[in-house]
Amino acid sequence: MNYDVIVIGSGPGGYVAAIKSAQLGMKTAVVERENLGGICLNWGCIPTKALLKSAQVYNYINHAATYGVSAQPAEADLAAMVARSRGVAETMSKGVQFLLKKNNVDVISGTGKVLPGKKVEVTNAEGVATVYEANHIIIATGARSRNLPNLPQDGKKIIGYRQAMTLPEKPNTMVVVGSGAIGSEFAFFYQSIGVQVTLVEFMPNVVPNEDEDVSAQISRSFRKMGMKVMTSASVEKVDIDGDICHVTIQSKKGTEVVDADIVLSAVGVVTNLEGIGLEEVGITTERTKIVVDDYYRTNVEGYYAIGDVVHGPALAHVASAEALVCVEKIAGLDPQPVNYSNIPGCTYTTPEVASVGMSEKKAREAGYEVLVGKFPFTASGKATAAGNRDGFIKMVIDAKTDQILGAHFCGDNVTEMISGIVAARQNGLTAKQVASAIHPHPTMSESIMEAIEQAYGKAVHL
Repeated sequence: MNYDVIVIGSGPGGYVAAIKSAQLGMKTAVVERENLGGICLNWGCIPTKALLKSAQVYNYINHAATYGVSAQPAEADLAAMVARSRGVAETMSKGVQFLLKKNNVDVISGTGKVLPGKKVEVTNAEGVATVYEANHIIIATGARSRNLPNLPQDGKKIIGYRQAMTLPEKPNTMVVVGSGAIGSEFAFFYQSIGVQVTLVEFMPNVVPNEDEDVSAQISRSFRKMGMKVMTSASVEKVDIDGDICHVTIQSKKGTEVVDADIVLSAVGVVTNLEGIGLEEVGITTERTKIVVDDYYRTNVEGYYAIGDVVHGPALAHVASAEALVCVEKIAGLDPQPVNYSNIPGCTYTTPEVASVGMSEKKAREAGYEVLVGKFPFTASGKATAAGNRDGFIKMVIDAKTDQILGAHFCGDNVTEMISGIVAARQNGLTAKQVASAIHPHPTMSESIMEAIEQAYGKAVHL
């Protein structure tokens, strides 16, 4: 029952930490109470992308004539879409199981709780508790959907993201509260398959963490597909009358009541810190997060925390990066701390959103002399040929140093393009150096070069 490393939680932080620990020669176990792969793989990142792909195929068929193809109008079979999505999640979960087994990581099923003295208590489904010991214990318990007092989730009429992925039948109407990545993706999915969606956002812009130009484009695209978008608005209450939800919404225009079959609460997540023994061990928390240093060590020697339970962006790839730094430090290596100023963010609506670094507004507020280059996909041959010209590439550049302060992409497949800018920023490449590299034509990615050239008044294709 003794290990070098025990990881509590098998999400993209936990399973990466466990595998890397084993690869570095440490006897490792991972504790998981539900499904290997955690929320991201089973109820988040992966199955939502499967649903969004189904919506994309549905839209392609219904607009086949645009591409010179004759096809019968498609029907959205939500049950079949959900079944495919669950199958994708199951396949990926089995993949994680395979990787853990391949690397000789012990999987302990049950709910983990840290104890003093570098111990972990695991209670299985039958209620039997077993205590394990380890030199190093990594907490990676993740987060869950936030439940607000005025939006009490009942799992049937007022739902969270889990229920949104497995609705038994397609509703006619839906109110989505919150337009971050989760809310925007579900709003887009359901509107795409024929549900009348009302998207309610408390902030002045949808996808409020993005550059204002990106927010404006997503809002236009959503409205163009028939979605009702309400910003600077808040849901005051939901009254359920039989099968109908009467949603009271307060906005600048006053108060109105929107009726819907389903209300989806997508107002963020809350960390899973309750009942895992932090108080007994004496691990310090601050604003519902575990306090750690650059190598994810808590204030108690031998205990670490990564992922959604620590301060930083609640993103799968961030958790994985933190896992690698944490474990490599445990193993005596010399990893570089995670660079939180260079974290890419992606939202998989149509058009997609991808960004890294500072928005134009934040760069100006920080005192930079800013150059902005923007290349619209209306001028892109590849976007025009592909049939969706919504969106643009926007580059925010320091006028004095030519450093790339931020990049903000909106358009088809831009989530596949942002890594190039992340790598460029990580390695100190300037905007002109990126632009001087030959970009293939015709591609969406050549718009990055064009946007940089436009910032300097040298764009050829604008």
